[in-house]
Amino acid sequence: MTPESLARALSDFLAGARDALVIESGEEVFDFSTARYSVSADRGRCLLHLWSEQRNTVVRVLEAEESRGTLRLSVQRFGQSRPARMEILRDRDRRPPAARPAARSAYRQRLRRILERNFPDLRTTALTSAMDLERSFGPVYARGMLRRGRSAFAVLGVNASETQAAVDGALTFGLLWLDHLRRREAARLVIEGLKLFVPAGRGTIVRERMAHLDRTAARFQLFEVNERDATLDELDTGDRGNVATRLVRCVDESTTRLRFAAIERVLALVPEAEVKVLSSAEVSFRLHGLEFARARSAPGEGFRAEEQVVFGIAPEETVLTAETEARFVALAQAIAATRSPAGPRDHPLWRMQPERWLESLVARDVSALDTRLDPACVYSQVPAFAAGDRAMIDVLAATREGRLAVLELKAGEDIHLPLQGLDYWARVVWHHQRGEFRQFGYFAGRELSAEPPLLLLVAPALHVHPATDVLLRYLAPEIDCTLLGIDERWRDGVRVIFRKRKTPATDSHG
Repeated sequence: MTPESLARALSDFLAGARDALVIESGEEVFDFSTARYSVSADRGRCLLHLWSEQRNTVVRVLEAEESRGTLRLSVQRFGQSRPARMEILRDRDRRPPAARPAARSAYRQRLRRILERNFPDLRTTALTSAMDLERSFGPVYARGMLRRGRSAFAVLGVNASETQAAVDGALTFGLLWLDHLRRREAARLVIEGLKLFVPAGRGTIVRERMAHLDRTAARFQLFEVNERDATLDELDTGDRGNVATRLVRCVDESTTRLRFAAIERVLALVPEAEVKVLSSAEVSFRLHGLEFARARSAPGEGFRAEEQVVFGIAPEETVLTAETEARFVALAQAIAATRSPAGPRDHPLWRMQPERWLESLVARDVSALDTRLDPACVYSQVPAFAAGDRAMIDVLAATREGRLAVLELKAGEDIHLPLQGLDYWARVVWHHQRGEFRQFGYFAGRELSAEPPLLLLVAPALHVHPATDVLLRYLAPEIDCTLLGIDERWRDGVRVIFRKRKTPATDSHG
């Protein structure tokens, strides 16, 4: 293949693999949910540039072959003569489809033996991973019961070969399984609570979520399973103060805007662009929430920082130069022409990143969701790292009386909405209790209330998952949570159709 044809093959594959993984020597080295890439055919070479906060790699691509959602590359690093192998996976679950049922079946048998060994006074019922679309149960999780007489516990487990996202989502399905059993077995059994089983070393997110459930509603236990030696380690889910999170300092936007001359250059080409300051060294340019360019400080000659503008729809990026300016303008014009409420709904640019579009509208006037919220006290995409992830709180706001409010936004149906919102609420509580929002420059000049934050869950009214009401009932009573259903035509303007406060779950464990 010629360098040009290699570059086209790479670009075509990566354009349809925006959440792909890059694997090298069996290790995940880049995750496109956070990493970026650039492809070029330059001086008779096809170059692939990959970078993230952790690493930066440029390789020469010698060969490329696509098979079953995987792009296999032969690459050469600078300064090395021998080629290396690199794989780019479109699907995060690397197992062949036929291997997944076998692994899940083996796990059910393994989990049953572990339960029988560690809970000898309780009888293990049959474990199943059967599909039950009506109740949102799928094949990823093994579910069953441990019972003694008329008392029982719901059991749900996930095996070590599943993705981390599946592990983090286990509590959602565990609560739904608990609630289902309580209704199904109401005449015969008292379902005291839930015993949840996750792989060893991977239960941090689940533990932090479980710490904020209603302990009067059920007994909750979390175990990490070492499948190799069939041992259990119970995690403490009662410690609400132990949250692994750190807050990023609020950026001085006015100073940063003055520092970047590139802002005027981009706005001259795209006057309707939204300018979002990401850090003191980086600025994002967006149209209705869709990022199409960034300006950043880059190392120049003699160790002096120089401004650099890159453009493209993430994770692809191209440096803006005199030679690429026409491509930049064409991209911006295409986005402006399609990404509007009246734009073509079947166009990829119209459909991309709907939650960022919704977020841009909410940040512009947060009081449209709740009149208590102060439009002058709004931050979008606040970085709060936890458990090794780079998490972003959708919108952090405050009421006119100074009470914090956490807004979790979904543009489509998402079964995990309540517990994802709970994640961010818990992080905000942790930082607020330590006075870090004031310390890190947020809400300058405002007196913040000591009350726990409000939690507002926002989704189009017809796209609120049916399981949401069940999940909300199990949140701790001190969490002041409201579900807001907005008009489906929210791109024309955000309008609340209904508001629903959470109600407590029935105490069924005696």
